[in-house]
Amino acid sequence: MSTPPRPARATDSYFEAVGGEETFRRLVAHFYEAVATDPILRPLYPEEDLGPAEERLRMFLIQYWGGPGTYSELRGHPRLRMRHAPFAVGPVQIETWLRHMLASLDELGLAPDLDAPLRHYLITAAYSLQNTDELPETGTSGP
Repeated sequence: MSTPPRPARATDSYFEAVGGEETFRRLVAHFYEAVATDPILRPLYPEEDLGPAEERLRMFLIQYWGGPGTYSELRGHPRLRMRHAPFAVGPVQIETWLRHMLASLDELGLAPDLDAPLRHYLITAAYSLQNTDELPETGTSGP
């Protein structure tokens, strides 16, 4: 059982205020549970095991929000656009990613003042990675 986030003090980092690593672990685990069965997002993850992708996202978010710098120690600078360039990230992928990620954020039940900055970042970051306007292949011949 995890501890609920405690009220932030003036000296707390966002990472500490939301409950530290456990909060980001829950966020990312819930997100990847949805990705595993999503027909739009799952093809974007070439690895059969989503565990490594889950770990990378978790480490990135932890570092970004004031936790340990393990992501950079292991992988270097995040370079999000470069790392996502090989994958078609269009409006459908972004909306699907956000639907799952924001549902995962909702599951955390953070106080509004803690939820808002993370929600804003996730939305902004998702749209910044768009690299195509193409729609994904659906296997249908059209409307």
